Amino acid sequence: MIAVLLALAGLCLILAAGMGRSHPRIWLGLSVIATLCGLSAALSVLGGGEIWLWRGGFTLGGEVPSLRLDGVSALFLILVCVVGGLGAIYSHEYWSEHHYPGSAPKSRSWWSILTLSMTLVLTCANGLHFLFAWEAFALSAYFLITLDHGRGEVRKAGWLYLAASHAGTMALFAFFSALAARTGTWELGPVHAQAGLAPLFWLALAGFGVKAGMFPLHIWLPSAHANAPSHVSAIMSAVAIKMGVYGIVRFSGWLPLPENAGWTILAIGCASALFGIAFALAQNDIKRLMAYCSVENVGIILIGLGLSVLAVQHGQPAWGKAALAGTFLHVINHGLLKTLLFFGAGSVLHATGTRDMSRLGGLWRAMPWTASLFAVGAMAVSGLPPLNGFVGEWAIYQGLLRAVAQKEHAAGVLPAVIVLAGSGALALAAFAKATGVVFLGAPRTKPAAQAVECGWLMRAPMFLLAVVMLVIGLLPGLFFAPIMNSVAAWAPQWSGADPLLSPRTLGGAHTVLACALIAGVALLLRMVRTNGTRQSPTWDCGYVAPSSRMQYTSGSFAGIARGWFVWLLRPEVLIRRVRGHFPGRALVVERIPETVLEKIIDPGARAVGYMADAAKKMQHGRLHLYILYVFLGVTALGLMILLGGV
Repeated sequence: MIAVLLALAGLCLILAAGMGRSHPRIWLGLSVIATLCGLSAALSVLGGGEIWLWRGGFTLGGEVPSLRLDGVSALFLILVCVVGGLGAIYSHEYWSEHHYPGSAPKSRSWWSILTLSMTLVLTCANGLHFLFAWEAFALSAYFLITLDHGRGEVRKAGWLYLAASHAGTMALFAFFSALAARTGTWELGPVHAQAGLAPLFWLALAGFGVKAGMFPLHIWLPSAHANAPSHVSAIMSAVAIKMGVYGIVRFSGWLPLPENAGWTILAIGCASALFGIAFALAQNDIKRLMAYCSVENVGIILIGLGLSVLAVQHGQPAWGKAALAGTFLHVINHGLLKTLLFFGAGSVLHATGTRDMSRLGGLWRAMPWTASLFAVGAMAVSGLPPLNGFVGEWAIYQGLLRAVAQKEHAAGVLPAVIVLAGSGALALAAFAKATGVVFLGAPRTKPAAQAVECGWLMRAPMFLLAVVMLVIGLLPGLFFAPIMNSVAAWAPQWSGADPLLSPRTLGGAHTVLACALIAGVALLLRMVRTNGTRQSPTWDCGYVAPSSRMQYTSGSFAGIARGWFVWLLRPEVLIRRVRGHFPGRALVVERIPETVLEKIIDPGARAVGYMADAAKKMQHGRLHLYILYVFLGVTALGLMILLGGV
């Protein structure tokens, strides 16, 4: 049954890729069918805890193709199907033939190829074919990011993504080649018995870490997410970077690991969580803010995974099982909530034509559906109960606190608890800023004042995502049961339920939280209905005629918290001060650079360029000088040998 479902899903995606150019409605229908088929297959494997294997009767590139779907890959396949299907529906209105006649057909075709290639990445059980699927995934994502290639910043973001992706692919090519050379086969599977393979994990961590966007390998992520169409940003943040996470998770479970692998993953996770949300808080572009928030959430996932690796190495399932279950659930939760947030940002961009939060404001009245659903996503990403973002982080907290309480092998994870709590507080501040500046107050510009709500094809996917997120938050115990099958697939020795994550335990705690929230909302509504509402001007600081210019801007809202990280953010400020008795306009412009890219990568690239230019001068076509170079090289080599012998 599963084989039939997977084959049908792949067939529908291939047909959809061909029909995307001329038959948008047929493409949409096939995409939804493929989504349902793939989702059924993933849920069947995840619910039953089984492993599905398929091996072809032919060769491809000299290797027999084989597919594998187990509890780990099925978990990530759920994201591919859900976001792929809902994104297809959303894009039918957002990136329609009417508004984008030139690129809409290309968008549909590349979307199908992207979802198909990501499905193959998750199911390929052969290293060579995995690389084929990985390259198809990287290239299709590039063409989706650069759909609006008439803009220079879009082309620049696309090239940066492509360069970073292929740098990671080089590391993965080295990893899979070395793995095949040492094991004698390209087939993938557990190889714990071969301890000599442990150093290869660092290649996998680097290669997959680039795609995952972990700090400081995240340099491509902010510009790609910000400049891509919003439905593409959603699948990039919710699913594409999870392919990098999948690679790290998969091979940390299949390979023998170096002794300090767990601590390294944990440290990278802490750096990504804290620095990612610090950069997010400083952004004025709503989509760039959410891109950096993805870096933070990848950090949270890596914190849970790092703790799980430590638990395996020290034989401590008591805290490793809770941490890994929270990690897997947060993979799903982040995919859902970030899709909702990018869809909401796309709706705002669709209505106003700008991503600049300081040019927006007052949109709640004009766009109540978008504003309400975005607020749900903002609460979830801030880790507030009883939404789904709280549940996964709560399980990771339980693992961390259990580890600290033992005061033995992993007592040093206490800083991770502090980082996780601090990043959660900063995430709340960042999304309070985004929600308040964009949707509350008065419109700051004419496009914001004239905004209208999006259509139902854009609203329906957002509403469905919000409902699923609320269900996970209210009934988390129902979702931890299949998640434990993923935990068992990663660490077979941890099979079995965790009492702390049982439906009864979780259900009681979350029922109390849900009842408290509902009671609070009901009380507020009753007070409003009883006493009515009264309108009055806000405090105007002594000005007679307050205007929208007197509202908090994005920069002023986050000014204090941003000052804590000024050493990392390195803001560039341009000030035109007030001069004379009758001054003209004053001006303050602040820019937050991409610190790693602009302060480290770019100078290094320029230095390499200078050396390459200098080396060019040696290529002048004069044979006698080439003979001199050879003579000097041989002489230097002889002197080195002579001195070494002495």
